[in-house]
Amino acid sequence: MVQVCLNGPRGAADGPMVPLTPADMAESAARAVEAGATDVHVHPKNPCGHDSLSPKVLAPTLEAIRARVSVPVGVTTGAWAEPDPSARLARIRSWTVLPDHASVNWHEPGAEEVAAALMERGVGVEAGIWSGTDAAARFAVSPLGPRVLRVLAEVTDTDADTAESTARILLTDLGAVHGRPVLLHGEDGGAWPVLRLAGRLGLATRIGLEDTLVLPDGQRALSNAQLVAEAVVQYGCAQRSS
Repeated sequence: MVQVCLNGPRGAADGPMVPLTPADMAESAARAVEAGATDVHVHPKNPCGHDSLSPKVLAPTLEAIRARVSVPVGVTTGAWAEPDPSARLARIRSWTVLPDHASVNWHEPGAEEVAAALMERGVGVEAGIWSGTDAAARFAVSPLGPRVLRVLAEVTDTDADTAESTARILLTDLGAVHGRPVLLHGEDGGAWPVLRLAGRLGLATRIGLEDTLVLPDGQRALSNAQLVAEAVVQYGCAQRSS
């Protein structure tokens, strides 16, 4: 599986190719799916361009994207979008249109409660386990672990020379915990090395303007679709060489 991460916390300062409005996100998602993406991860944005968990922001974003693609669509629940855990729970419980899945960063305060609230509403949970945090240890003892949709193993090491070794350490820390599928990905300088490692290991992965703004050769990416098209090639080559 290659998931496209459309925008992340990036904004207008990162370039015009980053989709910020529901219409632009929908167009970007459609082109990325045409290029080979089989799942979508998006950060709905308020009119100021900031990540938001408000139902008034989430609903039009999901509706616009689903009008253009038939693959699953997921959203973030990152603490930066709503720092207060109780307010984050209230937002999730007020959603009028539900995503297929949502990522929950297990090192953030209130992660267990957020994940439980999503599961209660029938939303799949991607357990975000970041390298450099205690998330793997927390997740290992979580009673919710066996119920998550998948583990989102996030390599936060952005050094192209060390990101792969950091990814291997993270996977070792995770082990076969709870027996859930793993989606492995990196960011910025580590995005492409970690994507190729995911291919060699037969794990799902993701790519998109949230994770990197550049192609493997360092050129600026023009779109999510361009990143996905290149990822499909790199991922497939890595699988064949393993």
